[in-house]
Amino acid sequence: KNFIKMKIYSKLKFFHPELNANSSFPFFLTSVQAGFPSPADNPIEEKLDLHQLLVKNPASTFFVQVEGNSMKNANIQDGDILVIDKALPPQNGKIVLAVLNNEFTVKRIQIEGEKIFLLPENPLFPKIEITALIDFHIWGVVSYIIHKAK
Repeated sequence: KNFIKMKIYSKLKFFHPELNANSSFPFFLTSVQAGFPSPADNPIEEKLDLHQLLVKNPASTFFVQVEGNSMKNANIQDGDILVIDKALPPQNGKIVLAVLNNEFTVKRIQIEGEKIFLLPENPLFPKIEITALIDFHIWGVVSYIIHKAK
């Protein structure tokens, strides 16, 4: 709807943001308590532009739909949409979209001296050490995770 299907690689669905889309929605400046309720304020309504919030670098941002559950403990579930920014540096501890031997994967990057590892966020999956035998590159860094509330 507010994104255009790009291509499908290895069952992953890629999307580019539709930059001309109207993605402004009512936004109340009063925050909502997740703990103890507070007395109601008079909320002031403004507009929230989801593209402005989610897409910092439009030319280098795209969306991808997740398949699988290797990152479930990072709150990334099967079917979620990830906002990927290719302009962000892949720093230690960040979640990245990587390509390993022509296959896409979403993992947390861990750098230990000269070694690089890709870590799943599910104990059922092994960590991956990047060696000279692996064709590896990072497509981008996950900046947001969009999933449906349960």
